[in-house]
Amino acid sequence: MTETTKTVFEKYQVRKSKKQRAYFRDYVVSKAAEYGYGSAVEKGTFGARNIVVGNPESAKVIFTAHYDTCARLPFPNFITPKNFSIYLLYQIVLTFLIIAIPSAAVLGVLAALSVVTGEWELIFGFAPLIVYLALLFAMSMLYAGPANKNTANDNTSGVTALLDIMRDMPDDLKANAAFIFFDLEEMGLLGSSYYASYHRSEVKNTLLINFDCVSDGEHMIFVLKKGARKYEDKIKTAFAGNVNVETEVITKGAFYPSDQANFKCGVGVAALKRSKRFGVLYMDRIHTKKDVIYREENIKFLKNGAIELTKLMSE
Repeated sequence: MTETTKTVFEKYQVRKSKKQRAYFRDYVVSKAAEYGYGSAVEKGTFGARNIVVGNPESAKVIFTAHYDTCARLPFPNFITPKNFSIYLLYQIVLTFLIIAIPSAAVLGVLAALSVVTGEWELIFGFAPLIVYLALLFAMSMLYAGPANKNTANDNTSGVTALLDIMRDMPDDLKANAAFIFFDLEEMGLLGSSYYASYHRSEVKNTLLINFDCVSDGEHMIFVLKKGARKYEDKIKTAFAGNVNVETEVITKGAFYPSDQANFKCGVGVAALKRSKRFGVLYMDRIHTKKDVIYREENIKFLKNGAIELTKLMSE
């Protein structure tokens, strides 16, 4: 691991509370200055604080990653970017469980109280309200629950990739690359949504490469929005696969739910695994205590590719 990666894992791997995110922002700003970049922390809606390194307005390419981390959940966020039906089915089942388990637990307790007291009508008269409150509590735990202490893939991998790219970017290319560390992605892409809205005219035609969950899997996908398709050849050249990382640049028939969705020329980058039986590309483990996989070869690959892409975009 690089020096910055070790530091992030040891001191800043949990970035959920206001204080934790503020400490990390201070660290990024200090490293940006050390590497010769100007930086600023921009305030957004709902308390979002985006870290902007370099000058996105004049940059040829913008590299991004969200730095906030999520609550620890008993189940993973399961994503299949090339198989939307599987992803949708999983989300439906997950939603059903989130509703069914608290509801069943509340009704079970109320039934037991009714048996003990004999007040069936009185106790079950409160059932709708109590079930509603239980569901609100269960939903709130998705965001406000205890912080996940293991965030190797989501998204310590993305922020450490940005730090490595910033450090190793040649001096003559630094003016052509900018970096944005988005806040509150886990709350619904809030940081990037604000940035895209506030800076729409400045970055609407600029290629934006978003690294989100890039360390757990050997298959790296690049999902291009329509505006980024004109850069397809350069992306393929810069991020050509090797013996350690297989790459796929996708222009149609795939989705990836992350910050690049808010930008016309956005590209979502993620590392996936391939199932042995059906060959489905998938992501799992994130949002749980099992999010501990950090393939250093993935980060090195992305760093080298990002520098090469900046060269190509500068020609």
